[in-house]
Amino acid sequence: MFTKIIHTLKERKFLFEELVKRDFTKKYKRTILGMFWSVLGPLITLGVMALVFTHFFGRDIEHFAVYMFCGNLLFSYFKESTNQGMMALYYNAEIFSKVNVPKYLFLLSSNVSSLINFGINLVILLAFSAIDGVVFTWKFILLLYPILCLVVFNLGAGLILSALYLMFRDLRYLYDIFTLLLMYVSAIFYSIETFPQVYQNIFHLNPVYVYISYFRKIILDGEIPQLSLHLLAAGYAIIALVIGAVIYKKKNYKFLYYI
Repeated sequence: MFTKIIHTLKERKFLFEELVKRDFTKKYKRTILGMFWSVLGPLITLGVMALVFTHFFGRDIEHFAVYMFCGNLLFSYFKESTNQGMMALYYNAEIFSKVNVPKYLFLLSSNVSSLINFGINLVILLAFSAIDGVVFTWKFILLLYPILCLVVFNLGAGLILSALYLMFRDLRYLYDIFTLLLMYVSAIFYSIETFPQVYQNIFHLNPVYVYISYFRKIILDGEIPQLSLHLLAAGYAIIALVIGAVIYKKKNYKFLYYI
């Protein structure tokens, strides 16, 4: 499967590049600040959250702004990537209904455009961490691991959501509610250390929290996460991708009937 995808990307390189450019720039169309919003938006969000939550949750957490930035950065990437993935087939129906192109190209392009936005904000996070006095170590290289896992997880989730959305248009509104609830159980602005151990374990059922926790272990604690966190990060990514690929393969021939 992966060999086929790579071969397709090589064959359709120009189309894929144009789709990525379109997906990344279209959300800033007719805006005065343009792509600067990809930087300004997260900074405004971080500023508001810092003002609101520092008084309640930040007293016992060192580098609290960076702590929140890690959580907000990864959750925002997850939300943006999966939301765009969910709409990828629907928004490009006019193309694949007339031209014979692999439909997963649209999903991949939306994922890449979200990843570019994430990369820009990751640079800001690292710069902000340096200003806040966070000590940089060689372990920061390991941040590539949760990023790779999250990319794969988002791709799998996007395959699932895009296929289901063509059949159930209510999914868009249900997903908005789901991501709102997910944000509150991803420990973005609070620590789970005050909870009993049994509840702390429950948090690890949330894939997004696992990736956030990995980031914080590296950046704030300067520690290599335990093996269980590595396995969970990879496991969630693989499971999401396999389920997404199976659903996509089974429903692929039916997509044209729902557009």
